[in-house]
Amino acid sequence: MYMKKLFLLISFFSIVANAQTARGVKIGYIDMEYILEKVPDYADAMNQLEQKAQKWKQEIEIKRNEITALKDNLKTERVLLTKELIEEREEEIAYLDKELLDYQEKRFGPKGDLIIQKSVLVKPIQDQIFTIIQDVAEQRKYDFVFDRASDLTMLFADKKHNISDFVVRKLTSAQKREEMSKKQLKALEAKEALEESVADNPAVEERQRILDEKKAAREKVIAERQKAIEDKKAAAAEKRKKLIEERDAKKNGTVIEKESTEEINDLFPEDTEKKEETNKSEETTGEKKLTPEETRQKAIDDRNKKIEERKKALEEKKKKIAEEREAAKKAKEQKTETEKKE
Repeated sequence: MYMKKLFLLISFFSIVANAQTARGVKIGYIDMEYILEKVPDYADAMNQLEQKAQKWKQEIEIKRNEITALKDNLKTERVLLTKELIEEREEEIAYLDKELLDYQEKRFGPKGDLIIQKSVLVKPIQDQIFTIIQDVAEQRKYDFVFDRASDLTMLFADKKHNISDFVVRKLTSAQKREEMSKKQLKALEAKEALEESVADNPAVEERQRILDEKKAAREKVIAERQKAIEDKKAAAAEKRKKLIEERDAKKNGTVIEKESTEEINDLFPEDTEKKEETNKSEETTGEKKLTPEETRQKAIDDRNKKIEERKKALEEKKKKIAEEREAAKKAKEQKTETEKKE
């Protein structure tokens, strides 16, 4: 086998050497296994085939266990059986063994169902790939296109001659074409033409790569700026919401939390400066003057305190009346029992 491959390689390079004397030879190669892995239809076909193979393996395992059980029973009961019965059981086991081997060959043999169904499932995909490879070879004017996954051993191959990714893109676009409108098809063809020109010219390819990198960097900066703007908007909205809540709290006479007050001061530095000036003047005179808000808050607190005191007094009065009623009831019951005894 090795000598055969070596002969093919020598023959190939002889052809290439002869061709190069006349003109330049353009060679490309693909990796069929890599391409098939990128095709969704191939993965689906392999999954279906794997499910069938697992089912067949389970059937084989069940048959093998049945034969093993028959052999164990024969080994245990051999001393109790006649010669004719032993021969009969051995013939049955031999028949089942042969039947199992035939079934394995039928399912997993070189010409078995697994190979046949794999060919049936994969062949349409391979035919489509071969057609695309021929189209690519004609477009790019390749003299030879080899499969790296085939029996022909490739000791070295420069990646720039690998057209596998290009074939995958062609295959994917061919599958999408069926669902595209005329406008979309025209845009796709223009894109493919651009990719063709880039692939055929290394300088253009390098320039396109630089442009793509700059575009990606520019889009990243724009996205970061947009995020910063959105964060600022969200923070401003949150501060406005808290400001409204603090103002409502003041109107309703509830307590203002320290943290919210600090945030309001951040939003209204002028008011904070006025308040600081007032505090300084109070420190100078030695007396603290209440602001209108503090005066109103003090009045509300006093009123709430009085209401609480009234509620407490009312509860005590109700409790006292209930105790007096209970005492009167007990006294009446004692008097009634005394009268009955007399």
